[in-house]
Amino acid sequence: MDLSVFNEKLQNTKDKDSTLDFCRKYVLHGTPYIFDSRDEDYYEFRKRIALKFEIPFHEVFITGSAKLGFSPFKDRVFDYDSDIDVAIVSPTLFEHMMSNIAEYQMMIRKNRTSIQLSEMTMYHTFLEYVALGWIRPDKLPVSFQMRAIKDDWFEFFRSISHGKSEVGNFSVNAGVFKSYQHLENYTFSGVNDLKRSKIKGIK
Repeated sequence: MDLSVFNEKLQNTKDKDSTLDFCRKYVLHGTPYIFDSRDEDYYEFRKRIALKFEIPFHEVFITGSAKLGFSPFKDRVFDYDSDIDVAIVSPTLFEHMMSNIAEYQMMIRKNRTSIQLSEMTMYHTFLEYVALGWIRPDKLPVSFQMRAIKDDWFEFFRSISHGKSEVGNFSVNAGVFKSYQHLENYTFSGVNDLKRSKIKGIK
């Protein structure tokens, strides 16, 4: 499916249920574009990430333009300037990471550590995503033990980027969702907003 067909099918959805079905069928389900006709490589890529974080391989997903072959939000096709967006759907990993965040939050609360205003703004953005059931390590402050979490996280994903894994010569980024329902809710919200913006654009 190309971008124009995707947009046409999206506009043909009539209500919330049909939009959700569209979201599940075309955005979440199926082998990603980047691994088209390479199911074994897709498995190995997921396994590589799963082993690192000690989770089942089926909790690793590819989202965004690498999944579809285009970005309906940016209105552009997937190319060599695109990134690979990984969604790890793991309650276990989510809670493990949040336990570290909770300790950090307690130290801020008790004034035993401080962060700069710019980092506090970033941290608030991070907490907004957490409220949606999504941990984005790129939004964590770099200070205190958050540095260790960020460095380990990004070091690993750099190690599987740019020709160093099955995914090819692309940068790999990732976040952790608390559950599949949280991933679905977030994806549906984005698709629904896209549909509304397209309607407004047509009008």
